[in-house]
Amino acid sequence: MSVSFLENLEKIEPYVGGMPIQELSRKIGIPEDQIIKLASNENPYGISKKVHKAISEYEEYFLYPDGSGFDLVNKISEVFNLKPNQIVLGNGSNDILELCARVVANHESEIIFSEHAFAVYGLVTKAVGAKEIVIPALDFHHDLDGFFKAITKKTKLIFIANPNNPTGTLIDQQKLFEFIQKVPSNILVVIDEAYEEYLEAHLKSKVFLWLEEFENIIVSRSFSKAYGLAALRVGFGVGSSKTISKINQIRQPFNVNSLAQIAAIESLNDLKFVEESAIKNNEQKKILEENFNNLNLLFIKSYGNFISFSLGSPSTALRCYEYLLNKGIILRPISNYGMPDFLRVSIGTEEENKIFIEKLTEFIGNTK
Repeated sequence: MSVSFLENLEKIEPYVGGMPIQELSRKIGIPEDQIIKLASNENPYGISKKVHKAISEYEEYFLYPDGSGFDLVNKISEVFNLKPNQIVLGNGSNDILELCARVVANHESEIIFSEHAFAVYGLVTKAVGAKEIVIPALDFHHDLDGFFKAITKKTKLIFIANPNNPTGTLIDQQKLFEFIQKVPSNILVVIDEAYEEYLEAHLKSKVFLWLEEFENIIVSRSFSKAYGLAALRVGFGVGSSKTISKINQIRQPFNVNSLAQIAAIESLNDLKFVEESAIKNNEQKKILEENFNNLNLLFIKSYGNFISFSLGSPSTALRCYEYLLNKGIILRPISNYGMPDFLRVSIGTEEENKIFIEKLTEFIGNTK
């Protein structure tokens, strides 16, 4: 007799991130410092000097973290003009997404999200045993009308990514507001804003301002992207005090470690670094767009720190990915997102992007 596992586990394929630098180094023998990773939407400029100083001076590794994250919660409250009881901390924003599903959904529930949306939405849906309702995208954008038409009595949760990964598409704030107005108040709407910091001022999210009107919203934010803290795994969710209280009931104790809390606080004390990272990102993104146009490559206009571009066929996309790997450049294949013709490239530094374009141009030239 063997252990009886949950049936829904059979449907789950583990999340696979971008290939680590160390793995590629082992595979092809290129030194790690000669490999360019443009696969996981990390900040190529690292972390701010304030963050580096704070974590370098930390010595209390023998003590448990503050399980309530009091200082970080209050810092987030101060920076974003929120109440502390509206905020919950997560071990990365992925943790927030999973917690949201766990407080409202079970095997009798339905969870709605878009085609070509973040893979974790499907993973957490399957993990709680709920049914996935995947709405076909409209030219790689969320079809909010399609979302609304798909709502049933079984709908418990809606995931919306804005901007979306891996397409980089953005939903207009007015359209998003009008959609939320129509959604029944018993359905939790999770708005994933992991790439918010890369948006220009006139495109910034207004969702925090809507929290008084809509108690069924949760906003998920991440310190892994523009803030540069991907290795430390820290994010946060914002919503009504009632929903946040329910999430805190099932949140793992000490889910955000002490070093991550300190780094996140110092990141919020150095927003100039975040703003400068975003400016550099958007400058370099325009250069990559120009080069894609010159190479006659179709790409999706992105509002994040990445671009998804098409090689015309799945086989060519795979060959391009492997060609670049052998040149020491890691991109992200996105066939698992229903986009087998595409590769996703994170926006690197000026030097990294030059090398990427040079090797991509070589590949395109060799295929003609």
